[in-house]
Amino acid sequence: MRVLISEFMDAPAVDALRQRFDLRYAPDMVEQRGALLEAVRDADALIVRNRSQVDAELLAAAPRLLAVGRLGVGLDNIDLPGCAARGIQVVPATGANARAVAEYVIGTMLALLRGAYAATADVAAGHWPRAALSQGLEAHGRTLGVVGFGGIGRLATQLARGLGMRVVGSDAALPPGHPAWKETGAAPLALDELLAQADVVTLHVPLAADTRHLLDAARIGRMRPGAILINTSRGGIVDETALAAALRSGRLRGAALDVFEQEPLPAGSPLENLPNLILTPHIAGLTQEANTRVSDMVATGVTIALTGRAG
Repeated sequence: MRVLISEFMDAPAVDALRQRFDLRYAPDMVEQRGALLEAVRDADALIVRNRSQVDAELLAAAPRLLAVGRLGVGLDNIDLPGCAARGIQVVPATGANARAVAEYVIGTMLALLRGAYAATADVAAGHWPRAALSQGLEAHGRTLGVVGFGGIGRLATQLARGLGMRVVGSDAALPPGHPAWKETGAAPLALDELLAQADVVTLHVPLAADTRHLLDAARIGRMRPGAILINTSRGGIVDETALAAALRSGRLRGAALDVFEQEPLPAGSPLENLPNLILTPHIAGLTQEANTRVSDMVATGVTIALTGRAG
């Protein structure tokens, strides 16, 4: 059986697949749509990250496809109904990068609360902006609002409570009596109530019709003055123009975005040259440890899917 990998995958997992299958590892193919459509024609399995679009066009070009491995958890780049109709098994790396994302949330939160870590060039040049950087905030006693209370949100809650924070959460799929609230010590709230109470809001929801621009101008306006927004889920969940306006006016203390409506971020974006804004290129879930866990999980899942079919 033949396996095609169109984006980066950890080397040991690639080698494990190569020992069992006819493998083509082409991590640059994500940039070559035509080549991907051609290569997938004789593939029994395709392994992608978030940029390869496994859409109706690709599925039509892949008559032998039995499994799609997703090196991550978001599935908005995969035509799930199309896969289901064909009996194609989708294998995400559920939970494998949760620790990396949760630590990113806490790290960026602390950096934005303190507001002191962009002074290296000034200090090295002999300046001494001590007074300007003496008004940082502590996490202890503040409130973290977690929107989407799945595995990543619950782990971020655990880390935040270790810092002495109060945590509130909002998740339409979890009723107030769900054991997850009691187990984590987070208080369940409606979204608008969470936005009114939280000093820091972190987003962990999938991109769907009802979550696109979930944080629009109106909801950003309901956030506490001086609050911080962190988005590691999907770019379309935040209205970037509205967020830029809130940062520029000083209504929000800061924001950290790892995901964007268009990736890479285009020139002329409203997010350019904003104060107190941390931008990273969709890497919150990428650490050496997470890459190993994600790759191993997907390699195992794809192997099971293919050998099960073969049997």
